[in-house]
Amino acid sequence: MTFDDRKNEFENRYAHDAELKFRIEARRNKLLGLWAAEKMGRSGADADAYAMEVVKADLASHGEEDVYAKVHGDFAAAGVQQSEHQIRRQMAELLIEAEAQVRAA
Repeated sequence: MTFDDRKNEFENRYAHDAELKFRIEARRNKLLGLWAAEKMGRSGADADAYAMEVVKADLASHGEEDVYAKVHGDFAAAGVQQSEHQIRRQMAELLIEAEAQVRAA
């Protein structure tokens, strides 16, 4: 195996891992949006639309703080009582679920 072959293999693996991470986080954000929508009394198409808003919120900046801020702010506006710990715990649990779903697909 030449240096160029190893370099290409590394780059391909890195690109695959980055894409996988993106897909898992997007799935987690959708699941989080559906969970939050339910807490706010939304259902059906309204819940799906809200879940997509949460997915799009992740594109605002690097990391998951923008997603947390979106859900936390929307909970506050809707009068839903969820602590920071509860929201972040839900995010962590849904990340595990999202990874299982993406890897199974």
